[in-house]
Amino acid sequence: MRRLSHAVLLFAFWMNGAAVAQEAVGAKPSQSPQLFEEIGEILGDLSKITGLPAPKTVASDTISKDGLKKFLEDRIKELVKPEEIRAEETTLKKLGLVPADFDLKKMTVDLLTEQAAAFYDYQKKKLFVIESGNGGGPDFTQRPVLVHELAHALADVHFNLEKYILKGKNDDAAVARQAVMEGQATWLMSEYMLFKMGTSLRKAPEMADAFNQVGGAAQGGFPVFDSSPLYLRESLLFPYTKGFAFQQAVIQKYGDRGFREVFTNPPASVQQILHPEKYFAKVVPTKPKLPKAKTKGYEGLIEGGVGELEHQILLRLYAEDQVELATKWRGGQVKILENRKTKEVLMLYASEWETEADAKAFYDAYQRILKGKKQEKAEVRVDGRVVTSVE
Repeated sequence: MRRLSHAVLLFAFWMNGAAVAQEAVGAKPSQSPQLFEEIGEILGDLSKITGLPAPKTVASDTISKDGLKKFLEDRIKELVKPEEIRAEETTLKKLGLVPADFDLKKMTVDLLTEQAAAFYDYQKKKLFVIESGNGGGPDFTQRPVLVHELAHALADVHFNLEKYILKGKNDDAAVARQAVMEGQATWLMSEYMLFKMGTSLRKAPEMADAFNQVGGAAQGGFPVFDSSPLYLRESLLFPYTKGFAFQQAVIQKYGDRGFREVFTNPPASVQQILHPEKYFAKVVPTKPKLPKAKTKGYEGLIEGGVGELEHQILLRLYAEDQVELATKWRGGQVKILENRKTKEVLMLYASEWETEADAKAFYDAYQRILKGKKQEKAEVRVDGRVVTSVE
């Protein structure tokens, strides 16, 4: 159910300094070669930190905000069909994750254009820094951004990041892999700063929380981000904040081996990112059966998983006092159908929880979710450990 988001995964953004992957259009000659002259030295330091051999340099250039926006629009048009975007948007609205007037494509392009500061092009093996708003090139204050992008370049040399994302067996797994990519690059950006001061997140793990809190702080001064739905904001932040914490847990357990482990044995779900202990124990989500309903005259628009993150956001939106229930989630499925004549949308949904008590608690919370998103009609029932609904 994340077709547009799945396409955007190929851009791999980093908030206010983050990354977009793939072919960059509208690129201009570099206006700040002094910043790019540091590339070789930074790559050498990243190699010392990770133990991964680094190339001597990575090609670099700049790109305008307008060029980036055009690229995003063109790339989404190339990768995602209009009916797929409509199906995803309809699903998000039916679940109650976004408002009825939400425009998924426009908001995604506007948000990513506003937030990007740099990106690494996986196809051309080249990094780009977004030109400053006053028309100037990048400056030395963007060194952390450069470190982040070069961390992507280093990982790409060894693990081919484009193929890594595309090998995700489903959208949930693909998002988890994005969290690996962005989480490791964000972790290395912080580790690089400490490395220069003669210490490490491994020696001072308490610093990890401090760095992560800064990364997850309210943006402020970014009108598109500030006005976007909670779901979109959380989906954009998740790979960096939760991915960072996941990488820290992996490094604490495996040491230097952790830099390779997350690529050679990638997480199977977003839940494993949220709870690294489930990654270590290889716990995978269940797939509860969808409820039966009269679907004559309907055709399927989209079907897929609804993960712990989506349930957490639903609870935050409509039943905030029950948000901790999300940690009891075991699996979720949804299917969206549309009546061929009337265009009425039907949603089939099922979720599974750790215990029957948890399922009943979510059943009660789900009544509040239904009320909050103002569904006209819905049939909801609890069956053992599974909460099901037809709306």
